[in-house]
Order: sequence, then structure tokens, then C-alpha cells
Amino acid sequence: MRKEKDIFKIDYIRRMSDLREDSDYSQNVVASKLGISQTMYSRYERGATELPVRHLLALCKLYKVSADYLLGLDDVKDRKNKKDGSSK
Repeated sequence: MRKEKDIFKIDYIRRMSDLREDSDYSQNVVASKLGISQTMYSRYERGATELPVRHLLALCKLYKVSADYLLGLDDVKDRKNKKDGSSK
């Protein structure tokens, strides 16, 4: 169980960092948008401090991705644009 939890943690930490870098934001800019210090944000990206749900939601809105994507539970950033081949 511990190993699975660590893998999950690595997924979301990597996604947080990748999304920030892909958006050309510094840690300071993202921290400011969350209303926290750069030091606290850095602790989130390192996995030293768990990300609160309110900040998870704010990051999802900032990067326009689902929480599942940010947490590493899904590899599709935007479900609205996914073609699933089903007809209605």
C-alpha cells in the first residue's frame, strides 16, 4: 500500500510542476494566484506538504484541467474535447 501511495504522490507532483512550466509560470506567480507564499507552493511541488483541496481546485481552474488529470488518475487533460467514438 505504501508503494502505491508514493507512486500516486509522484504523479500529481510531476503534473503540478509540468503544468506550471508548460504555462510559463514561476512558482512565485502560481503561489500568488493561490494566495500563499512561494515557499509553501514549493513544498507542494516537492511533496513535503499535502496539497489542500481548495488549492487543487484553484490549480485545476488555472490550468483548465480536471482534478483527475492533475492527480495523475487520468491522462486526458480535457474530457470535453475527447472523442470517445460513441454515438448519441
